[in-house]
Amino acid sequence: MYIILGATGHVGSAVAETLLGRGEAVTVVTRDAEKAEKFRQKGAVVAVADVHDVESLRRVFRTGTRLFLLNPPALPDTDTIEEERRSLASIIAALEGSGLQKIVGLSTYGAHDGEGVGDLGVLYEMEQKLSGTHIPFSIVRAAYYMSNWDGFLQTAESEGKIYSLYPADFALPMVAPEEIGKFAAELLTEPVERTGLYYIEGPDEYTPADVADAFAHALAKPVEVEVIPRTEWIPFLKNSGFSQKAAESMAAMTDVTLEEKYEVSDSPMRGEISIHHYVKQMLKAAVSNPAL
Repeated sequence: MYIILGATGHVGSAVAETLLGRGEAVTVVTRDAEKAEKFRQKGAVVAVADVHDVESLRRVFRTGTRLFLLNPPALPDTDTIEEERRSLASIIAALEGSGLQKIVGLSTYGAHDGEGVGDLGVLYEMEQKLSGTHIPFSIVRAAYYMSNWDGFLQTAESEGKIYSLYPADFALPMVAPEEIGKFAAELLTEPVERTGLYYIEGPDEYTPADVADAFAHALAKPVEVEVIPRTEWIPFLKNSGFSQKAAESMAAMTDVTLEEKYEVSDSPMRGEISIHHYVKQMLKAAVSNPAL
């Protein structure tokens, strides 16, 4: 049995879908059973558990042998670092006595130790804490999610703009969450003794200008990038619904990326989904299901 944390999100759902497509036994963990109904219909077990309830979580873990670990991202109107550290502590505690044989944890480019690095520090803590569990594990460090641009579909349609904290010509590795999930599922099914640190990117690096071009092609209308100056990052993020703490965390992570203060691999895993294809499919999904 494979246990999936975060199955209702972009990456976790791709992990679950991939494993279910292979006929594997899967349990998806959620706080809201309704959100996981599509997985139940496909044969998955749906376990309702609060990630902060250690005993409840441990009971779920004991029903399986392998775990996909995604530390739930905190809501942006909270102190994201504090909230994510709290959920991580619960998950790590629940691993003790779980009987799990292997874990695949989702991390990110830029995860490293230190103050002033935002949520990147929490993901680095996850990597380190897994070492202390003595359960074999692999880590997937993923490039910038293409889905981070999903929220700008509305402004692209209504204003002909997307907004970026990065310069319009700043190229960075991006990857579609679907491909992260498929790769993580592959790692979950590998022999227990096969572990390691893996990096995954899309087929190319992309700039915010490339993203705007992808929106323009998908919408068949001009779309441009409006770059937010560094001095306006915090106000812009707060106006978008971020708390002060969350805005500071996002600004810190953006600085890390802009200054390229992160490890990269000379030979990352490469996805095939381009930013143009991703945006086209995202728009198609939004049209077919406006509630998304």
